[in-house]
Amino acid sequence: MPELIAFDNDIYLREQTRAILKRVEGFGCKLYLEFGGKLFFDHHAARVLPGYDPNVKIRLLHELRDQAQIILCIHAGAIEQKKMRADFGITYDTDALKLIDDLRRWEIELCAVVITRYEDQPGALIFKNKLERRGVPVHTHRPTRGYPTDVDTIVSDRGYGANACIPTTKPLVVVTGPGPGSGKLATCLSQIYHDHANGLTAGYAKFETFPIWNLPLNHPVNIAYEAATADLGDVNMLDPFHMEAYGTATVNYNRDIEAFPIVRKILRHISGRETLYRSPTDMGVNRMSQGIVNDEAARRAAGEEVIRRHFRYASEYAMGFVDKPTVERSTRLLEMLRLNPEDRKVVRPARQAAQEARTSGKGHDDIYCGAAIAMPDGSLITGKNSPLMHAASSLILNAAKQLAGVPDQIHILSPMITESVARLKNDILSSKNASLDLDETLIAMSISATSNPPAQLCLEKLKELRGCDVHMTHMPTPGDEVGLRRLGLHLTTDPNFATNDLYIL
Repeated sequence: MPELIAFDNDIYLREQTRAILKRVEGFGCKLYLEFGGKLFFDHHAARVLPGYDPNVKIRLLHELRDQAQIILCIHAGAIEQKKMRADFGITYDTDALKLIDDLRRWEIELCAVVITRYEDQPGALIFKNKLERRGVPVHTHRPTRGYPTDVDTIVSDRGYGANACIPTTKPLVVVTGPGPGSGKLATCLSQIYHDHANGLTAGYAKFETFPIWNLPLNHPVNIAYEAATADLGDVNMLDPFHMEAYGTATVNYNRDIEAFPIVRKILRHISGRETLYRSPTDMGVNRMSQGIVNDEAARRAAGEEVIRRHFRYASEYAMGFVDKPTVERSTRLLEMLRLNPEDRKVVRPARQAAQEARTSGKGHDDIYCGAAIAMPDGSLITGKNSPLMHAASSLILNAAKQLAGVPDQIHILSPMITESVARLKNDILSSKNASLDLDETLIAMSISATSNPPAQLCLEKLKELRGCDVHMTHMPTPGDEVGLRRLGLHLTTDPNFATNDLYIL
């Protein structure tokens, strides 16, 4: 059953471009636009708003490339702590490198990279050296003296004045980063300080995808944003400053609302006059709501995302990545929408498949894993683990067979190949587990395809699985996780480990 489209990218691009250009004109000389969220590959937005192009924001900037430049910020602590971008499984510094490459491909000018809150961290210094030796301009900003209370120090040569001024030549400067806490706001304000000192008038605006300011506070799309940031403690709130100024209810989130008085005070101190902004909502240029063309489809998709986040936090808690309050917060958001984890239609079939594996006694190492996928036509396919392969491997093979019309009794993996891989793992690599994970299975399938027409047919059908929902009763091993990510599947898992071993290659 085709997914209902909730979002029109063309309408959004037209309205968002108009709003940004109008804001640039309002400041005349220069606008520093803080870009929140993901500049590329915004899969959260695509899941919450079916039809949303994950790269629509970079398409927007590509259209504005003659007027726009980019400053890329990254927090030195995130580099040092090897903070991860979960959807790609890469660290923030690696994501920054990827961002630079992607900007070049889209012909958008990068002014510089700014390493924020820099305190001579060894990892940050290595990252700086790496970029500079490849010809990328890099600046370091140390923690701002006096922030957030001592505005006289902040707006002085000891505060923002201690930062180097980044040369810019275009009227729109987009300040972005690989994740939250990158130091984007401080970089914008530092640049405005330097421009003002040089006799230039510059303004600030903020572009956040979520929460959507002119949707209701408890709209599922906005609640999905809270679920996505439950580990950060973000909470959607009605903007009290906007209500006081205009008598209109709008939605913002706690960090922006808390920061608004100090940001307004800093801007006033820099310019010597009152800012035009009367609320944090005023600062925004978000036109996401104009692109929503099917509210009911957006509500359903957002509910699904809240369930996905609940499963993710439960698994991350089991692995020690998040704390108990994060899981409890995600549970409360589920309850707010009157949702149950099994409302995700792939959950119950996966659990039933695990039970079937247990009943048949054909698991592996006394672990019985089940998996299920919702196919493009709406049908459900399951898989389970065995001594031969992981549940994820079984699932994808079964799904590919259905798409290709290959009967279940026909093997698409050559026994000779699977036995050879098993011997490699056991006899040469000294692995205790000969069962094929998904990454190994995909390689075996591609080899089988050279001499097995049904395997070739199944291999070609794999791309049709992109974007399908999958649930597994156990957290994926590294090889399963890589394979699932490469196939572009939307995975959730129960918070169970796929092996009794503590150390997994």
